[in-house]
Amino acid sequence: MDLLEDYLAGVRADGAIFCQSVAEPPWAVRFNDPAPLALGAMLRGESWIVRDGAAPVRVGERGVVLVRGLRPFTVADRPGTEPQVVVDDAETCWTTADGPAPNLVLGPRTYGFSAEGSDLFVTAEYPLRGDVSERLLKALPEVAVIPPEPEFTPLLDLLAVEIGREEPGQQVVLDRLLDLLLVRALRSWFARPDVEAPPGYRALADPRIGRALRLMHERPAHPWTVAGLGAEVGMSRAVFARHFAELVGQPPLLYLTEWRMTIAADLLRTPGATVAAVARRVGYADGFAFSNAFKRVRGMPPSDLARSPR
Repeated sequence: MDLLEDYLAGVRADGAIFCQSVAEPPWAVRFNDPAPLALGAMLRGESWIVRDGAAPVRVGERGVVLVRGLRPFTVADRPGTEPQVVVDDAETCWTTADGPAPNLVLGPRTYGFSAEGSDLFVTAEYPLRGDVSERLLKALPEVAVIPPEPEFTPLLDLLAVEIGREEPGQQVVLDRLLDLLLVRALRSWFARPDVEAPPGYRALADPRIGRALRLMHERPAHPWTVAGLGAEVGMSRAVFARHFAELVGQPPLLYLTEWRMTIAADLLRTPGATVAAVARRVGYADGFAFSNAFKRVRGMPPSDLARSPR
């Protein structure tokens, strides 16, 4: 397992909320209470993401967009179009038109004013939780647009077919399609040279440092040392330490400690968790040493997090 797999293990779709919007310009849909991560795909036409207080961002036909954070946003055919539909949450949406509200339901997970609309936009939301997922979110801008790519085509075509169906196991099919599209979109985004990837992400491409990172993620509780990690990847202690710091941006054991504390923070929030048990799970036989490390990295004792509301 590598760090991206670890981050995505916490964001796997499970009952993800899908919405397929069909419209004829001018149109706009406002999301008042978005999830921490939303994924959108423009299957026909083009759209603009208008985040409150930010510049509009265009999404071209067959483009994919990731929207991070809880700030309301609008999806529209043009930046200045006033919202005709407002989505408050997964169960509540309403129209801004005067008079009787039209029936917006056009089919399974499909909404709009007309089934013949020229524009088709699909959205899905991830209810992310936990510090491991937060490391991924922090590496993303509030709006990340991934232009059309040939590799997206089969996924988008299949998504367009499956989202309107109501067959046995339909939610599982849609969740897995969303997972595939999210992984592909993240790969494309973090491959851009002008984008700051999560710590260690680009170092995965290095055969030796990438293997060391995978070892730390696969076995975080192992009593790793710089010399031991260097030996595992066929490098001397000094050369490994220098090369790791150059590619990852921090020394190996500092990276390992921060990763352990990230895992620990999520474990401490689970019902019945104790500081001693979590300490052992992340490689500390001594609860006192773990508490000191956690407080140094996180700025609070682990007992405070264990008692916090879940």
